[in-house]
Amino acid sequence: MQLVDNDTFFRQLSTLFESSEKSGSIWLTHKRLTYDGGDAHMSSPDDGEKEYPCLIRVTNGKEANFSTRVEPGELEKFQAAYGTLLKASMNTLRKRDKKREKQRAEEVARRKRRLAEDIAIEGPKRGNGRRKRQRKVKVALKLEESRNKAKEREEAKVRAKST
Repeated sequence: MQLVDNDTFFRQLSTLFESSEKSGSIWLTHKRLTYDGGDAHMSSPDDGEKEYPCLIRVTNGKEANFSTRVEPGELEKFQAAYGTLLKASMNTLRKRDKKREKQRAEEVARRKRRLAEDIAIEGPKRGNGRRKRQRKVKVALKLEESRNKAKEREEAKVRAKST
């Protein structure tokens, strides 16, 4: 991985964003740089006072691999330029299909309402209207079956979360 200065980093990053505008992915990694030549410890008593540089890596998974080191004093200036570059480059992202998500949410809500409603079975058991009553009985039985399945799914979710 190639370590470059901040200005070169911004130039290479902008060209990388332009090259991957139509297709491709870019991975950005930020991390605190703590290596001082010895073993790096996860925490130490002087962590609160010490300021560490930041390492920012960029790759597209293929040929472009470069990084930069940002000192604590230059961090605000770097973040301002970096944020501007990211905002300018992120305009090609695909928008979420909110219409389809809304339709699915409404459909799920409709199903839940239908499960909550009871079907009134009325009409004569014999004579005129008998078939209509039998259809309502069938629908009521199917509704009860789907309620039981939904209850089993919910219980399975609760069991899965608890384990």
